[in-house]
Amino acid sequence: MTDRARLDAGEDDAVVFETGIDPAALADEDLFRELSSLHRTRLDALRHGPDAALENHLRRTAELETEYLARYPGREVDPSRLTQDF
Repeated sequence: MTDRARLDAGEDDAVVFETGIDPAALADEDLFRELSSLHRTRLDALRHGPDAALENHLRRTAELETEYLARYPGREVDPSRLTQDF
């Protein structure tokens, strides 16, 4: 992720995000990579990061997971991982 990213939407239009590219603009491979990175660093951010870093981590994780679920609403669920019927 970058501190400031610019996604060119048109000749004069550009969308600027303070903490990374809009998840909707990421290719699937990039979305998976970003999610993997956030999940890998989750415990360190929770245990050792300053409040602002944890807040940013939580926000970005929610953005990326929301995008993932929007793209894959019928995601595969492994029945052996269910602990109870929902």
